[in-house]
Amino acid sequence: MNGKVKNTIGIGGKTSPKEAGAKESAAASQLLALLESRYAMRVLWALRDGHAQTFRLLQDSVGGITPNTLNTRLKELRAAGLLHHDNDGYLLTATGLELSRRLAEVTAYAPKLSASQGRAKPR
Repeated sequence: MNGKVKNTIGIGGKTSPKEAGAKESAAASQLLALLESRYAMRVLWALRDGHAQTFRLLQDSVGGITPNTLNTRLKELRAAGLLHHDNDGYLLTATGLELSRRLAEVTAYAPKLSASQGRAKPR
């Protein structure tokens, strides 16, 4: 997650629809880049039940992740406001829980899309 989004303000302090669309597109691109990071989705999935997990338990839940990679993903997800850490361990924030619910909807929709693509005739 290296890309910073330049804040552009229109005349009179109002954002034009074009600028707003560009900001939304940049935000979506940043979110997708984070989710494409190796193990990021698996970390979110491991925490989606709302129960705190320690670093070690989370490492076991994700499976196959090195401590360095898990530490990096946790820092990135915390910086994005998707999870936080307290005395009990790591938990999704309200935003992280909402995202995990929306990702579950995408996951449920994926087989329908896949089936419709299989029926589509090439042009």
